[in-house]
Amino acid sequence: MEPAEGLGALSFHGDEEIIEVVELGPPGPDDLADEMEDVDFDDEGAEEPDAEAWETEDDEGVEDGMEVQDDSEVTFSLHSASVFCVSLDPKTNTLAVTGGEDDKAFVWRVSDGELLFECSGHKDSVTCAGFSHDSVFVATGDMSGLIKVWRVDAKEEVWSFEVGDLEWMEWHPQAHVLLAGTADGNSWMWKIPSGDCKTFQGPACPATCGRILPDGKRAVVGYEDGTMRIWDLKQGTSLHVLKGQDGHQDPLTCVASNQDGSLIMTGSVDCHAKLVNSATGKVVCVFKMESMAPKAPAGEGEEAESNSVESLGFCNVMPLAAVGYLDGTLAIYDLSTQSLRHKCQHESGIVQLLWEESSAVVYTCSLDGAVRLWDARSGKMISEYRGHSAEILDFAVNKDASIVVTTSGDHQAKVFCVQRPDR
Repeated sequence: MEPAEGLGALSFHGDEEIIEVVELGPPGPDDLADEMEDVDFDDEGAEEPDAEAWETEDDEGVEDGMEVQDDSEVTFSLHSASVFCVSLDPKTNTLAVTGGEDDKAFVWRVSDGELLFECSGHKDSVTCAGFSHDSVFVATGDMSGLIKVWRVDAKEEVWSFEVGDLEWMEWHPQAHVLLAGTADGNSWMWKIPSGDCKTFQGPACPATCGRILPDGKRAVVGYEDGTMRIWDLKQGTSLHVLKGQDGHQDPLTCVASNQDGSLIMTGSVDCHAKLVNSATGKVVCVFKMESMAPKAPAGEGEEAESNSVESLGFCNVMPLAAVGYLDGTLAIYDLSTQSLRHKCQHESGIVQLLWEESSAVVYTCSLDGAVRLWDARSGKMISEYRGHSAEILDFAVNKDASIVVTTSGDHQAKVFCVQRPDR
């Protein structure tokens, strides 16, 4: 690890005083609505590059035709191809939205898998889907850049827009505002359903990942050239740019922030995870993963085994962060000492990880088709759930951590009831 300068909510040097951080509460919806009125919106269109085919790694998943145990309570089977994304409605956690390679997205009930309505009209694989903070709207986005928003109670489309090839999409945490990143390097922000629009112009390469910070006023966006920008959403200006030595050497794959937004973590194809003070834009430290064992050099005609950071996130109740790698390593880092606390090994690559909201339990889904729960304090696996006959591509956990919803290359979504002996 390479400590660097930058003080945030943590004190990293023995000879310096701990700074008391006074948190200001997040702005309310009325404040946000007033602020958004002042935004200068720009409705310039964007060129739409040719969409590339979405490919999944067949060789690393579960073999076709394999019989697997099924620990799930509900199976949703209306998709006819790989299911790429899932999101739960934040208000009640009773509805799920899933999108897939069949160019379809569905909103359905978690309790019994019953279809509520289809988000029809997409013309490419639906790779992004999510509910607004109050569950009033659901947005679906396909690879070609067609984004649609539906009013959930009326089951009707209220807005749509086309951008360039879509990389990611996220709702604002407190307002009916949607943010998305595209392959041309732009990030787009819309007020829903009016459609007032604003763009944040990045470098001339894909905006590969993004996240709105908890204060609702800033967003962090990562790019294919290894740079990261923190944007002021109201002014449309870049507050901090990390590039060169401060940035990554390869494309960013994921970004996350801690609960108060004071710290950001970025992950990249270069296998590094960087901890950044969001107020100063300074890199606090770099987490580098050494391989479990030296890898044999690739022979002629063979590809060298690759590794990358695929997912990461902060624990809400302890100063811990988790990083999931393509080689199957789950690394738990202690933020107060900037050190590796535990290394939990999976047989297949980790696709995504999520922390429970109110405990030090982290969930992983992987290319072997299993969901696993890990105790970050001990580094031990708590439980494992199976049911898919192919790799899991996305998953979501409800607020009280009793339900996990997964999507897979086997064309299905599944609901697992998570029983924990310590609850």
